[in-house]
Formats: sequence, C-alpha cells, structure tokens
Amino acid sequence: MIARWQWLLTQMTKRLWFRASLFSVLGVMTALIAIVLKDYIPISLPGRIGADAVDKILSIIASSMLAVTTFSLSTMVAAYGAASSGVTPRATTLVMEDTTTQNALATFIGSFLFSLVGIIALSTGAYGTQGRVVLFAVTIAVVILIVYTLLRWIDHLSKLGRVGETIDRVESAALQAIRHRVNLPYLGGSAYPSGLKFDSEGVAVLSRDVGYVQHIDVQALALIAKKHRQHVYVEVLPGSFVHEGELIARLLPADAPQATDQDIDPAPVLSAITIGTRRTFEHDPRFGLSVLSEIASRALSPAVNDPGTAIDVIGRGIRTFNAWAKPAHSERSDIDCSSVYIRGLSLNDMFDDFFSPIARDGASLLEVNLRLVKALASLAQTNSRLFADLSTHYIGVILQRAETSLTLEEDKLRLKVCAAQITDT
Repeated sequence: MIARWQWLLTQMTKRLWFRASLFSVLGVMTALIAIVLKDYIPISLPGRIGADAVDKILSIIASSMLAVTTFSLSTMVAAYGAASSGVTPRATTLVMEDTTTQNALATFIGSFLFSLVGIIALSTGAYGTQGRVVLFAVTIAVVILIVYTLLRWIDHLSKLGRVGETIDRVESAALQAIRHRVNLPYLGGSAYPSGLKFDSEGVAVLSRDVGYVQHIDVQALALIAKKHRQHVYVEVLPGSFVHEGELIARLLPADAPQATDQDIDPAPVLSAITIGTRRTFEHDPRFGLSVLSEIASRALSPAVNDPGTAIDVIGRGIRTFNAWAKPAHSERSDIDCSSVYIRGLSLNDMFDDFFSPIARDGASLLEVNLRLVKALASLAQTNSRLFADLSTHYIGVILQRAETSLTLEEDKLRLKVCAAQITDT
C-alpha cells in the first residue's frame, strides 16, 4: 500500500501547475547557464557560427510562445467542457491529468520564460561574446523541442475531450484500480474477520470531517498498532462516504492489557485516513465502474439517444471485470501490516455499480438488453466460480425489467430465447 506522503506527492505531480512551474524554473536556469559556461568558449568561435542571430530568434520565441500558450489554454478549457457535458463531469479529472497536455503547456510556458530571461540578460550584456555561443546552442535545442511538442500537441488535439478518448481514460483508471486491489485485496493488511462483534472496550476513532475516504495509509496504521501493541480494525474503504462523528476505525489490545484507552491518541489514526470532498480513481475500483456506468446511462438518455456508446461501455466493463478474475501478484511491504484489518470489496456491489444503472436506463432497448445478457454470460464462462451465480441473477433482473419496458412481444420473445440459450449452455 502506498504511504500517505507518496500518495500526496503523486496527487501533486498530476496538477497542471506542477509541470508548468517545473518547466518554468528549468527555462530560467537554462537561459542563465550560458553566463556560467561562457568562460569555456574560445574567443574566435562566436564569429564563426554567427551567434549574433540569437537576439532575433529569442524575440520570435517570446512573442509566438505567449500566443501559443493562450490558444492552448483556451483549447484545453473547451476540451474540459466537452468531456463534462458529453461524457460525465466525473471524468473531467482524468482529462485534466493528461500528461501530454500538461507537458505541452509546460514546454510553451518554459520556452517563453527562457526567451524572456535570455533577452533581458542580453540587454544587460551579461553573456558577453562567448556567452552568446552557449545561448545560441541552447536556443537551437529549445526550437527543436518546441517543434516536436507542437507536432505532438496538434495530433493530440484531435482526440482531447472526445467521447471515445475520455472513455478510454476512465476504463484505464478503473483497470488500474482493480489490478491494484487484486494484488492487495485488503490494501496490504489482513482480512477483516467475518461476524466479528465488538463490545464497549477498545478505542473508537471517529471522523472529524465530512466527505469521501480517498486514501488509507495502512503502513502508518501498522506502525501505530505496533507502537501501542494493538489491532486496528478499519471500518471504511476508499470511496466510503463518512460524516462527522462516524466510526472509521477501532483499536483493540493485542496482547498488552496494560495499554488502556487513555494511552492512545486517535489523531495519528485520523491522519492516516485521508478524507476529501470527492471520490478518486486510484484506490477506489467501484468509482471507476460507477463512472463507466454513468457514461452509458447518459448515452441512453432521451436527450443523447446513443445506444452505441452504451454498448461500447458494456464491453469495457467486461474487460474490467475480467481483470478481477486474473491471478494476483502479491506485493510485499517492508512493514508488517498484519495487525491492520480491512474489509475486502464485494463483487455483488461491483456488479450493482455497473450493471444496474445500465439495465434500468436501457430496459426499453432490445439491443442494449441483448448486449447485457451476452456480457453477463461471457463473464460466467470466463470464471464460473466468481461470476456464474451473480450473472444468472442479473440476467433474471434484466428479463424482469424488459418485460415491463419492451413494448413489442417479438422483442421480449427474442430476449428470452437468447437468455435461455445462454443459461442452458
């Protein structure tokens, strides 16, 4: 399980300002490095390569990069709006974290600052004759970088914010979260004992915030448990909505009766469980499935009327559930987290997150019902132990919804025949 500081650092690096700031600092340092290296350039070299042309090149870069950055920002905002209105607002976060977009904007801003600092330093005479050679060489490299970034950016603009591209991002995020959970079914801790009941003993850790659980630092909880010789029973999962005063964890003595309730401060436990205003994709597989289902539901609305997108999403959902059935690759931690007990995900809840909204909103469309039935049947064939019972149950639910929503008896009969052929095999 990722420690909280690593998770926070990852979240920070996904922000647009981070790369822009990094490239800006790099651009300023690159422009000033010629002052340091100028003493290593032979005096006769500037006249041979025509380093005096660097003034004009920097002026062109400064004026053009400011315009390109402004255009790119407006295009990016329009793409965010298209993703929000055409797909779902929950997917906008993934579009905003697009590395190609962030690298392009950061390159343009960094190039602008590089040229601006270079022009200022040239006007003060800080470079000298030899320094112009270094600046000229660096400027040529910057021009090559700008051309490469522009070509890549132009190609990327054709896909940014489009429905298919955004669905690809949501599917990728859901797959990544599910694979992570398959490898760490209890986030690196131990399985929460089934049927466990608590009495009044132990330390109850209550939430002080209202929002969604975004991250649980199991390693930090394990260190707390080791320090106080306790067992930590976590009552929430990433994606759980908690309110102020809700029980989110409980600490019980392991083998140290001398550790009383007064010995333990709940504040470190609260710090290990991050609560935010919205759900995130990284450690919440159910959120990825819910967003995929939401995209299909929006496509099935009368205003959009796009069953093809819903059928496409169903196929992506099947690929996501197939990842749940893949063998796990155990991930080891340097810290023993066996004293932290966390509940696993319920496959029934995951099925409900994905299939129920699509079955409800597509109940009146035969093609959607057929695709749902075939999709559930394919899951049952992929792994009958995991999916057979649930698939049979949800096929029955789909048939019940279709019975009340489909108007043509021939369509009802065709769906029943399809379901019967699948369930009999």
